[in-house]
Amino acid sequence: MISLRPLAEDACLGIIDWGIGGVGLLQALDRLAPGLPVLYWSDAGATPYGRMHPDDLTDRLLTVITALADRGATEVVLACNAASTVLGLLDAAPVPVEGIIAHGLASVPEELVSVGVIGGQRTIDGGHYRRGLSRPGRTVLSRVAQPLSAHIEAGRIGSPQFHTDLTNIVAPLQHVQALVLACTHYPAANEWFAAALPDALLIDPAEHLAAAIAYRYPEAMSAKHLAARVFLTTGDPDAMRHGAARAWGTMLTATAVREQRALAS
Repeated sequence: MISLRPLAEDACLGIIDWGIGGVGLLQALDRLAPGLPVLYWSDAGATPYGRMHPDDLTDRLLTVITALADRGATEVVLACNAASTVLGLLDAAPVPVEGIIAHGLASVPEELVSVGVIGGQRTIDGGHYRRGLSRPGRTVLSRVAQPLSAHIEAGRIGSPQFHTDLTNIVAPLQHVQALVLACTHYPAANEWFAAALPDALLIDPAEHLAAAIAYRYPEAMSAKHLAARVFLTTGDPDAMRHGAARAWGTMLTATAVREQRALAS
């Protein structure tokens, strides 16, 4: 059973993503739970999460979660599918932690008989979506779409190379009834996916996750003013600002987390 949490004075949600993909989740929370304070951590100064060994990724996430808890986060969500593949290894975290993969699985209508999933290498190779979506009589087709997140992070949506990569990636998925965007970067390019797969339902797991968070904090749902949104990054704050503006149309000011640079290298 999901518990409803009163919006205590110290309530604060931590969001972790390697880059700007989680900004889409934050935009959904701005609509659904504007009264919930948020600390957003972009870990772009670290090795990309999809390239880390699971043990290293677990250690890195525990470090970041602890840093967010020290800054006031009372719970943390992993707005990153690659990070969410090691959710089960984060029991030592000092605050509750939630991943996004379960919300991607819950977003797919049961009656569908053909589902496509695109994500990063770790997300696809981990098989969480393939196993979670498998049903008798249902076909699940998975594709690694690693280049697309790099294009989106760098502000190259709509470039000729972006279009070429997207076309090649979705080519085997032309007849799926739904496409799960199993990387939080991908919804920033929804119009391109819709053009490439006009008959497919596009599923953004971040929407389901945002709704679940909002449901837990009913007072935040009815707030008339936007609570504090603080952006931290182990990468380049200017790059984060420009990337968020290009991909999401969001203007933000990020603060560099300098004391984490050594841990990120």
